[in-house]
Amino acid sequence: QEQLVESGGDLVQAGGSLKLSCAASRSIVGITAMGWYRQAPDKEREFVAAIYSSGSTKYDDSVAGRFAISRNKAFNSVYLQMNSLKPEDTAVYYCKAWTSWGDRWGQGTQVTVSS
Repeated sequence: QEQLVESGGDLVQAGGSLKLSCAASRSIVGITAMGWYRQAPDKEREFVAAIYSSGSTKYDDSVAGRFAISRNKAFNSVYLQMNSLKPEDTAVYYCKAWTSWGDRWGQGTQVTVSS
């Protein structure tokens, strides 16, 4: 079964840090990029960060300089180090894998930042 499993979401105070992890099952092949999106209550899902097979990265302006995306060597796991968290970072964070056979999504992990 093709799965992306996220972990690491938690409740944290403003200014704190969290690290999210996402692991792709072995059945997901042909990954060309992995990344993170987030969805806050009553808002649309939005792009956060992505890392490509080349190693290059892309960030939304709202997180640039605070968040860092990385991957493992096998490129079947991706991580999101989140620093200087703000209450507006509160959302469900979803992992996404772009593959040669289509996109895959995880179930999401809740990040809550208290003020």
